[in-house]
Amino acid sequence: MSNIEQTLSIIKPDAVERNLIDEIKKIFKENNFHIKNSKKIHLTKDEAAEFYKVHQSKPFYSDLCSYLASGPIVVMILEGKNAVMANRKLMGATNPKDAEENTIRKLYGISIDKNSIHGSDSLENAKKEIDFFFKS
Repeated sequence: MSNIEQTLSIIKPDAVERNLIDEIKKIFKENNFHIKNSKKIHLTKDEAAEFYKVHQSKPFYSDLCSYLASGPIVVMILEGKNAVMANRKLMGATNPKDAEENTIRKLYGISIDKNSIHGSDSLENAKKEIDFFFKS
């Protein structure tokens, strides 16, 4: 049995602004992810607040929401073997300075806030996050 899962990935405003969409998508494809769906959107601050609600008690919540709503983002459903964990490994540590070589955040992240990419942290959250952006 192969553990094919789906996870959500977001190419954040800093990476979209720097025209890194194709480079990041290429990394996913080279690492055996199938991009099942993808769209470029611009969230309102309220939508970003709803998306990041899980973090609302944390001190960085407001800045996080403002940042996600600060420009266009690309949301993707990634499909692959153990997709949630594989994607988190490929993204690298939240702080690009701490990320391993050749991870997306090491390659493209600017700072702990502008770290270029988001990925679901569990199967349960992946389902919620995919539904948030792709529920018709």
